[in-house]
Amino acid sequence: MTSTTAVSGEAVLRVKRAGRPLVAAVWWVAVWQFAAWSVQKEFLLASPWAVVTRLAELVFTAGFWGTVGWSLTRIVIGFAAAAVVGTLAAALAAASRVVDNALSPLIVTIRSAPVVSFIILLLLWTDSSRLSAIVSFLMVLPVMYANVLEGIRHRDRTLLEAARVFRVPFTRRVRTIDVPGVLPFFAAACRIGIGLAWKSGVTAEVIGVADGSIGERLYEAKLFLSSEDLFAWTLVIVTLSMLCETAVLHLLRRVPGRMEAGAS
Repeated sequence: MTSTTAVSGEAVLRVKRAGRPLVAAVWWVAVWQFAAWSVQKEFLLASPWAVVTRLAELVFTAGFWGTVGWSLTRIVIGFAAAAVVGTLAAALAAASRVVDNALSPLIVTIRSAPVVSFIILLLLWTDSSRLSAIVSFLMVLPVMYANVLEGIRHRDRTLLEAARVFRVPFTRRVRTIDVPGVLPFFAAACRIGIGLAWKSGVTAEVIGVADGSIGERLYEAKLFLSSEDLFAWTLVIVTLSMLCETAVLHLLRRVPGRMEAGAS
């Protein structure tokens, strides 16, 4: 009887936890609808129903999927490159104080400089088709570098000392000590970096008016005063960002090691 009660209580708790995001979403949609009624001008603020209707229209067109694929490919490339380069740079910086001192000013500069400055500078050097990938890379790189470097520096010193004393092979130490110790920090960087990659990448597309991109569609929405298209494409961006984050964290959970701090 006690076991049945405990199971029922746990089920109710799970339902409550799953329902909280839904309740919050309904609340904000209601606020959005009320604001749209108050404004009473569709070109200034489209209603949720108008946006969903417009999005449904877009989804069934070939151009929609071509646009999504164009931006998705470039932003994913930029994020992946930042993850690889940031991780390798952090490993080198952790191993060498000279490398750390050399890279620190560069990382601080990239982190502090406005994204618009990079976009304008890159437009002078390259065409807009490469813009979102490069900007995504630059914006995510400092996050990856800082988090992975922090993870390396916070590895379990006792385990590292034991590995040194017992002469554990380097590859085995990396697999059993380094990766589990750094993985939560890397996962946390991914959660931040994916959203940052999408925001900065689409911003670059808007400013550069990259042909065939989501940014170009947002720019057109501004030109034609279409808040329906603006909100519809914004929902697409948010959805793509969430799907990318879910996919990356799912892959990281398959890596042997503990990820309590980064993927919970």
